[in-house]
Amino acid sequence: MTTPTPAEDPWSDVPDAGTRPVQHDSRRPPRWVPRALAMGVVAVFVGIFAWYALGQLKSLGVNILIAFFVALALEPIVVWLVRHGWRRGAAAAVALIGSLLTILVVLALFGNLFVQQLIQLVESLPDLYASIQDFVAERFDVAIPDSDDLVRQILSDFGDDVASGALVVTTTIVGGIFASLTIMLVTYYLLAAGPKFRAAVCRWLTPNRQEEVLRLWEITQVKVSDFINSRIVLAALSSVFTFVFLVIIQTPYALPLAVFTGVVSQFVPTIGTYIGGALPVAVALTSQGLPQALGVLAFIIGYQQLENLYFSPKVSARALEMNPAVSFVVVLAFGAVFGALGAFLALPIAATIQAVANTYLQRHELIESHMLHDPDSEGHHPHGRGKGRDGDGGTARRRRKNREAALEAERTVDERRAEGIE
Repeated sequence: MTTPTPAEDPWSDVPDAGTRPVQHDSRRPPRWVPRALAMGVVAVFVGIFAWYALGQLKSLGVNILIAFFVALALEPIVVWLVRHGWRRGAAAAVALIGSLLTILVVLALFGNLFVQQLIQLVESLPDLYASIQDFVAERFDVAIPDSDDLVRQILSDFGDDVASGALVVTTTIVGGIFASLTIMLVTYYLLAAGPKFRAAVCRWLTPNRQEEVLRLWEITQVKVSDFINSRIVLAALSSVFTFVFLVIIQTPYALPLAVFTGVVSQFVPTIGTYIGGALPVAVALTSQGLPQALGVLAFIIGYQQLENLYFSPKVSARALEMNPAVSFVVVLAFGAVFGALGAFLALPIAATIQAVANTYLQRHELIESHMLHDPDSEGHHPHGRGKGRDGDGGTARRRRKNREAALEAERTVDERRAEGIE
């Protein structure tokens, strides 16, 4: 029997050769493999469940987000009532119920008009269809089936789809009512809690973090208020222009139609313009005729382009302190990613992010360059190259401007705080 050399003995490097360990059988997996496989399977199932739960809670999260922004918008009213001796809970209820009653009154006033005009439009559809049928038969020698035959054919072909569509509409209405109640309750609780809710959040944070969170909360509230004010200004502009046009073409109910168009087009996201413009088009069609209805439709489309390209960027830039091009692109981007809700909340969210960046991010002093200034009327750049023709005085002025720009967001918040908006 030969003794193996150190190169041949795999255990020759073991310090204590008293008990030689047993070599692992390569044909069997390590002991940790079954446990790792079991943990991997459990992790997969937990991930699937979490993904499913998040998908089911998506609508609830959207409702809570809407309630949060509504609470921020109504907070100034609640604070004003509290300053005048109201209890916080009563002030929150009055602010919420008052705004809801205002919306209901507007819907009652214009909804009745909308229903009446819609009924007249439906009643005039057979005559309008008959006139189109005669026009096509005379000009193109094409026979269009009668309206009764067409209705029977549609019901026979799409009867099941109509029934399922009615069920979907009913389910949507019930879901909308439930979502509205959820938003109202969460909004009331946020308004009634007020400082207590912010205190409960801040108790989990260090003092430095508390200051940052409260600062961010205040900036967000200011931007939401500015967004609501900008919507009111745009609604007023739309109402005035629509009223003038309807008066010119002598459309009845010019004032309520103009107010309805302005309010709905600004406060209903994405499809508000079409809903707001449908009512005056229907009124013009039923009371005046097809040419006037087409004229109103052309005006609605033209004014919408004017508002998108000029009014809305200007008002958003002034109220939310955003570049017009940035505000326009932000609305398109949020609408494409998050839908109608994203389009409606795009501007206050983007303005809040910009204000936070202006407050917390460091700004640097600008260098001297002709690329940073427009030339004067003679083609000379006001500062030329290098230090500029105004020397150190111009540099000091530019430094002051940079400092003022860096403190712009903080100044806005301080002014709102002085006015009592907390």
